[in-house]
Amino acid sequence: MLHPLKKRAAVLLSISTVAAVASVLASPVSAAPAAPAAAPKQAALHWTDCATPRYPTLQCASLKVPLDHARPSGRQISLALTRVPHTAATSAGPLLVNPGGPGGSGRTLAGFIASALPKDVAARYDVIGFDPRGVGKSEPALDCGAGHFTPVRPDSVPLDAATERANLDRVRSFAESCQAEHADVLPHIGTVSAARDIELLRTALGAERISYFGYSYGTYLGAVYAKLHPQRVHRLVLDSVVDPGGVWYQDNLAQDRAFDSRHKAFLAWVAKYDAAYGLGTDAAEVEERWYAMREALRETPAGGKVGPAELEDTYMPGAYFNGYWPSLAEAFAAFAVKKDPKPLVAAYERFGAVDPAAGNGYSVYTAVQCRDSAWPKDWNQWRADMWRTHAEAPFMTWNNAWYNAPCAFWPTEPLEAPDVTNADLPPALLLQATEDAATPFQGALSMREKLKGAALVVEEGGGNHGISLSGNKCLDEKVASYLLTGRAADATCPAQAAPKPTAATRAVPPSAGGAALHGLLGFRG
Repeated sequence: MLHPLKKRAAVLLSISTVAAVASVLASPVSAAPAAPAAAPKQAALHWTDCATPRYPTLQCASLKVPLDHARPSGRQISLALTRVPHTAATSAGPLLVNPGGPGGSGRTLAGFIASALPKDVAARYDVIGFDPRGVGKSEPALDCGAGHFTPVRPDSVPLDAATERANLDRVRSFAESCQAEHADVLPHIGTVSAARDIELLRTALGAERISYFGYSYGTYLGAVYAKLHPQRVHRLVLDSVVDPGGVWYQDNLAQDRAFDSRHKAFLAWVAKYDAAYGLGTDAAEVEERWYAMREALRETPAGGKVGPAELEDTYMPGAYFNGYWPSLAEAFAAFAVKKDPKPLVAAYERFGAVDPAAGNGYSVYTAVQCRDSAWPKDWNQWRADMWRTHAEAPFMTWNNAWYNAPCAFWPTEPLEAPDVTNADLPPALLLQATEDAATPFQGALSMREKLKGAALVVEEGGGNHGISLSGNKCLDEKVASYLLTGRAADATCPAQAAPKPTAATRAVPPSAGGAALHGLLGFRG
């Protein structure tokens, strides 16, 4: 028997509401932003010491770039940069790194990658981190709709018209707030504009070519840069690869199915360790208990903070990184078996709660995704697609829909996503786990077909998102060899072992490879 949320609810908005939505959604698709005019000569970057105990050689700088690349002498904005300088006698040039998102800050990632690579490899590169336009310490930094994720939000699954209307009002308000705060900037936030910033950064660095290492959305940004400037690419590492053919609405529907599968893998893991958690030995039974917990929270949110939407936010990180599974299982067991909600509230605050600084990441996420490509203009299409997908993948379909639904009301016209097909690059290295939820495996196959000569290294049976430099020796050796030689070949690596239950007082140590990396990846990866 399916739990209630797995059944399609017969919910329809009133005709007047649908008409209002449709009128807002009507907007044409534009071509990519005009190619940049000749830019003024770049001033040399001024690097200053900004060392931390963990990254003692870290340096910082900022770079001025035009808000509108078609008007290079017009208004300037700034990008915040970091660098770990090369130490070898001979440099291989800059290695730019990006943690994804969109909306992820890359400044700390430079130190992480420089320290995670073998010393002889890192020594050859100036590892460069940067906050893309609108992000973090770059100026201006977007921040729309303060309090957008304040709990308790409406149930993400709209089982009645009032709940659907409340969610629509919420996402519409976010889009309107972003327009009110950043109307002058929003038309210039997008992947193509960010890729053109990278070219100006290359010029400022004085490099004939750059290397690039991107995770998640960072793989798409890297592919777009490579399409615009193929002769400027030295090495290209793409880890956990976006499907460039689905940007972005179709990619999100594919995510929904993959997230559900990954959540089922977590529940099966919980069933395997019934002795530790007492939630049952059958994965289907454990799943029923998880959804029973969700239903109970719809009636009475835990601690006045954790309703169904917040529960989904809390368990979604487990689909990115299985190192979180023990903590999530403990919170689940405490609520379902011991009737104690406090560990669940603590898990929400650790994994699901959005702190004020994260509002910037989400604002850039929406600004980029809504601008990059066209989204459906008719809310009826969203509703039909989501209920259809929810019927087979109930874990995150509606939560993910509302996360992206500001695009239904976005004030700027969408662009056409560029075709990243590229026959002019040196061989690229792609890395992908077969069970990745955030960027499903098919995306890596699609990207490999588009990048002539690219090699794909597969983590067979792996389900984490962001898999290199996080403890898998086989994968890490492939990355190191490629960065040294530029040679890559298709290969398969075994996945790392799944975690085992840990004592309730133990947290994942921040220095652990996977945990350290996943703390740096972009907003929702």
